[in-house]
Amino acid sequence: MTTPDPLQAFLEDVHLLAPDQLSAVVAARARQLGCSEAVVYLSDYEQLLLQPVRGVGVPLRQELTVDGTLGGRAFRRVEVLTSPVGPRSTRLWVPLLDGVERLGVVELLVPDLAPDRERLLRAFVSLISEVFVVSDQYTDIFAQLRRRRTLSLAAEIQWELLPPLTFGSDRVVVSGALEPAYDIGGDTFDYAVNGPLVDLMVLDAVGHGLPAALLSSAAVGAYRHARRNMWDLPEVAAAMNDVIAGQFTDSRFATAALARLHLDTGQLRWINAGHPDPIVVRGGALLHLGPCKPHPPLGLQVRKPDVCEAQLHPGDRVILYTDGVVEARSPEGEFFGEERLADFIHRAAADGDSAPETLRRLMRRVLSHQSDHLQDDASIVLLEWRTGDERRLQV
Repeated sequence: MTTPDPLQAFLEDVHLLAPDQLSAVVAARARQLGCSEAVVYLSDYEQLLLQPVRGVGVPLRQELTVDGTLGGRAFRRVEVLTSPVGPRSTRLWVPLLDGVERLGVVELLVPDLAPDRERLLRAFVSLISEVFVVSDQYTDIFAQLRRRRTLSLAAEIQWELLPPLTFGSDRVVVSGALEPAYDIGGDTFDYAVNGPLVDLMVLDAVGHGLPAALLSSAAVGAYRHARRNMWDLPEVAAAMNDVIAGQFTDSRFATAALARLHLDTGQLRWINAGHPDPIVVRGGALLHLGPCKPHPPLGLQVRKPDVCEAQLHPGDRVILYTDGVVEARSPEGEFFGEERLADFIHRAAADGDSAPETLRRLMRRVLSHQSDHLQDDASIVLLEWRTGDERRLQV
């Protein structure tokens, strides 16, 4: 009887595999691929730490910091990194990616690292990622591992609402972030890529905590329902407005920016519902799109809003954000501001940072600017159109 291929055997394992056994099976199949050790690490909600997934046969490991460790660098830069272990073994750090979204890293100890073996191990890590994403739908184990402290109920709702934090193709990259990760209330974002169209939405529900989270949940549901019915932006905004006005009393509302990009032409259309307009970073310069007529927030509108339009250039970076980003105030009273936001994104791109790494670092900078205590929720979406840097997101 022939020995089954380890990758095929791993795929067969997962059909009846309990999530708490996943790390043990990964370690066992890795040994069949010539690895003496295999450990999976998942990033926490703030992307500050990498937490090891423990299991039978898995070597004990401590958490790793994303900044300051070799495993963290593999995560940050989306690179396979190696380090020698004695005279004959090599330790690999391979980014764990769902598409191009960073989930964590996998540590592998290999006695012999020939090129063919490295390619095989990369394929193995890709399978591990897909299995973890699927298994995560059936368990709380990985969500519990990713949190360093208890999420507020509002934050629990908001994180479940979010799409994957990053999407990438050969023409566009979309990445989002929000803070404070464990206490986020009314801020959220959403996006979808449907053929040549990319839809984006950033929303800030009035208030804080659970009431704001419930309002934003209803707004996101209305947004997705209208978008999936292929309605134009004014009809999408009107549907969201009607849900908020009809279901929430006391003049509750949400500000929002809704945008749609045509990938073939670079035409960007958007609606301003009492919200900051999108801004563009082009060649290092901050561009304000407009003029664009603002409309009342969603929930307070009495007619369909007007649509604004702009023509993007290849390489443009479009930023949609809530006011908690630019209005983060230092102890001296200085706002973070749009200029500092645009400069940070331009410098990060020049330094070779990908969109998700740019936003990870940006949120740390915004928090630091406000002495690590945001006075308001902050969320942001960064869209890169035909920058030529899309390969940065993959191993």
